[in-house]
This record gives sequence, C-alpha cells and structure tokens, in this order.
Amino acid sequence: MSEQGASELDDAALMAGAARGDIAAFEQLVERHQALVIGTVGRMLGNNSDVEDVAQQVFVRVWKSAGRYRPTAKFTTWLLTITRNLVFNEARRRKRHPGDLLDVHEGEEALALVDSAGRIPDEQLLEAELQREIDRAILALPEKQRMALVLRRYEDKSYEEIGEVLGLSIAAVKSLLFRARTELRAALNRYLER
Repeated sequence: MSEQGASELDDAALMAGAARGDIAAFEQLVERHQALVIGTVGRMLGNNSDVEDVAQQVFVRVWKSAGRYRPTAKFTTWLLTITRNLVFNEARRRKRHPGDLLDVHEGEEALALVDSAGRIPDEQLLEAELQREIDRAILALPEKQRMALVLRRYEDKSYEEIGEVLGLSIAAVKSLLFRARTELRAALNRYLER
C-alpha cells in the first residue's frame, strides 16, 4: 500500500476514533493537518489575526462532524471543503464589516528585513515589495479563483481534488486557474517587466 493510501486509512481510523470521543485521535488529526489548514486559510484571508481563529473553527467543525464523517473521499478533500466554507463565510463577513479587519503584522515586514549591521539591502526590499504585491493580487482574486490557486500552487493539490473541494469539474478548475493566473499576470505586470 502506498504511503498516501496508508495515510488516508489512518485518517479514517483517527476520525472513527474521534467519533467515539477519542481526544488523542482527534489531536493526531489536528497535528497532521494543521499546516494544510492554517496555510490555506492564511493565503485565502491574508496574514492577520483571523487566520488562527478560522483554522480553529475548521477543527471544531471536524470534531463536531466526526460522527457523520464517511470516508467516501480523501480526508483532506473533506477537510478542505470545510475550510473553504469557513473561509468564504469569513471573506463575506469582511465585505459586510470592513472596519473589523485588524492586520497585526502591519509594519513588521520592514523590521524582519533589517540585517545584523542595521542596513536594509535594496534587493531584499524589492523582494519584500514583490511578495507583498503578490499577496495583495492573490487576495484580490474572486474567492473560487483564489481557493483554486492556493490549493494548486501552495498545497500541491490535483485538479481532481480541487474540483471536489470546490464542487467543479476538472475542466472548470483548469478554466478557473487560467483566469486566476491571467488576472495575477495583469496585476503584477509592472513587476514582471523589470
């Protein structure tokens, strides 16, 4: 059996344990998949104080839904579907209440780039500026495009998995990714021409 197949089997067994109230099994699931959830939520919502809250809500949902979980698809697909729903809800909430957004990392990027001699090299500044622009451009994408891009580029998910998470065909996922990449290229054009 492949390592991935064994992992899925383990996930199903851990979920069965969680359904029986086994907190240790649930903690193993959280430990195993928290980087995926936090990474996806962070890239979808941007780096701010809501990321950990939303990631925590994902795992609360997993715990509450453990008794209803049926291993008909990969566990990570099911987990990312829960993540998608909560991220999309949070994004909609932010649109309705834009003043509630609090970016606790504002200004930290300059502090992090100071070298031991106290200088900020031009190359590092340009790289940091480009990364901020990439992050902004990704955050500006429509929800489904952003989710597809994050899952493909950062989480290395297949078109099939992305389709399952978003409820789309493989052709629709490819189209979504094409549009997302086209919009990113347009948004980052001035940086790409350097």
